[in-house]
Amino acid sequence: MGGEAYKTAEEVAKEEEEMEEERRSEEEMVAAGGGHKKYSVVGGFPHPVKGVVVGYALTSKKTKSFLQPKLEGLARNKGIFFVAIDHTRPLSDQGPFDIVLHKLSGKEWRRVLEDYRLTHPEVTVLDPPDAIQHVYNRQSMLEDVADLNLSDAYGKVGVPRQLVIKKDPSSIPEAVDRAGLNLPLVAKPLVAKSHELSLAYDQYSLKKLEPPLVLQEFINHGGVLFKVYIVGEAIKVVRRFSLPDVSKRELSKNAGVFRFPRVSCAAATADEADLDPSIAELPPRPLLERLARELRRRLGLRLFNLDIIREHGSRDKYYVIDINYFPGYGKMPEYEHIFTDFILSLVRSK
Repeated sequence: MGGEAYKTAEEVAKEEEEMEEERRSEEEMVAAGGGHKKYSVVGGFPHPVKGVVVGYALTSKKTKSFLQPKLEGLARNKGIFFVAIDHTRPLSDQGPFDIVLHKLSGKEWRRVLEDYRLTHPEVTVLDPPDAIQHVYNRQSMLEDVADLNLSDAYGKVGVPRQLVIKKDPSSIPEAVDRAGLNLPLVAKPLVAKSHELSLAYDQYSLKKLEPPLVLQEFINHGGVLFKVYIVGEAIKVVRRFSLPDVSKRELSKNAGVFRFPRVSCAAATADEADLDPSIAELPPRPLLERLARELRRRLGLRLFNLDIIREHGSRDKYYVIDINYFPGYGKMPEYEHIFTDFILSLVRSK
């Protein structure tokens, strides 16, 4: 992706050899009655592409983090080709695609994609725009987890008590009182397109917050959260450092609002840290599998992750505190193998 470097004569010869081999394979497939040809336009001239074609519409930042050379290399070896969608041309004029992978915002893009889904039912769109909007709004994001009220022999999964504030910061302390929420409170933007959050320690400081936002009760969790990456039916869990616990003594001594640009990131991995086993222990696999299965069905999404915490001092009380659509899979161990297997499973299931 991006601009290509100048090519040596050896590279050009190798490319021509690969294209010739691809042409021969395509001719053999057609001669054997192996289906229709697919074309991608390169330099204005169509040339055949065999395998699975994934059209992608991502921001430049997302393209760089997701479409890493190791992913593209493995994908090519498995017959998967990623093709950038040109936003200056009608989507229906491009492709043909087997799969459309996207993470763009805006009403116009959603309209284009919905129209495309109606006219191209044979193409798998990852994921439906309406389902994505549901998890972009933190008011509705965790509703499905709360409704699920999952509890079994492996543990109980809930959500923190929360309150939505849409305007008037001066009304926040009274609203918090009425809702019976306990301090400290985590404040997050209502629209989940920012990872910034704040921790408010006292009633007076709540007036300093900037609506629209969601206030969640802060739950002590040993300073570690579990990022549960979901790719279709595959699940991968990693530990990340999170906000430290707040004792009653600290709560009585501290005041104000503390801002955190981003709580968990790849640099803050806790997988190799020397942690108390009761804090480091991953949530039980059967519990996560059941949770992921239920949320895939309820949310209508196949690419998302969950931020989960375990209440400190509890062995089996878990809370989902955030859901992210198409998260930073580039930070997930073995993501290139998991993602390419997922792409192939989609095609096989058609």
